[in-house]
Amino acid sequence: MMTTRDPDCIFCKIVAGEIPCAKVYETGTCLAFLDIAPVSAGHALVLPKDHHPTLMDVPASLGGDLLEALGKVGRAVMEATGAEGLNLFQNNYEAAGQLVHHAHFHLVPRFSGDGLRLWTQSSYDDPDEMQRLAKKMADLLK
Repeated sequence: MMTTRDPDCIFCKIVAGEIPCAKVYETGTCLAFLDIAPVSAGHALVLPKDHHPTLMDVPASLGGDLLEALGKVGRAVMEATGAEGLNLFQNNYEAAGQLVHHAHFHLVPRFSGDGLRLWTQSSYDDPDEMQRLAKKMADLLK
C-alpha cells in the first residue's frame, strides 16, 4: 500500500488508480506499465509506488523489490517483443531528461539495426583529472 504521495504527480495518480495505464506488473511496492510515448513498442516503466522524486531519494529498503521487478519485467518485455537486447535508463532531474519527478526506470526493447544510438563517449583532458574527481567523490562518501 502506498504511504507517500504527491497529489500533483501523474505517476502517483496512476498508482492510485485515478489515471488508467497499460499495467504489466504490480507488487505491494512496485508498479510497471507501458510508456505512453515509447521509444519502441514494449517500452515499459518500473517505479516504486511510494513517491520518491529521484533515485537518490529511494530508500535502500526498496532496492530488492525494484531489482526483482526490473528483472521480471525486463524478461517479459524481451519475450513479448522478441527483442534481442534491452536498455535500462533512469533519469534524475531535468538536466538529465527526467520529465516526471517520481523515480522510475525505463526498460526499452532493442533490436539489431533499430537505429537507436547511445550517447557519445569522451575522455578526460588530463589523466590526473579522473583521479582527482574519484578522490573527491570518495571523500564525500566517507
